[in-house]
Amino acid sequence: MNYTYIVECHDGSFYTGWTNNLDKRIKAHNDGKGAKYTKTRRPVILRYYETFETKEEAMCRESKIKKMTRKQKEELIEKAEKEPGI
Repeated sequence: MNYTYIVECHDGSFYTGWTNNLDKRIKAHNDGKGAKYTKTRRPVILRYYETFETKEEAMCRESKIKKMTRKQKEELIEKAEKEPGI
């Protein structure tokens, strides 16, 4: 399984990425080994994720989310919180 995810950093900013092991990746971010961006903005909290069969699908979705405005990302997170299982 592959995942596209959004974490909220300690400073309130969002980071979007993809992985094939979500738990391990979030731990890596919080250990300062996940990404240069999140290294100085720990701790991070998982706010949103989607699952995909292939890494190519997850990477494509990551690219689309990264192009979204902050408001669009917030709406995506809020919709998922209101309707679990989307």
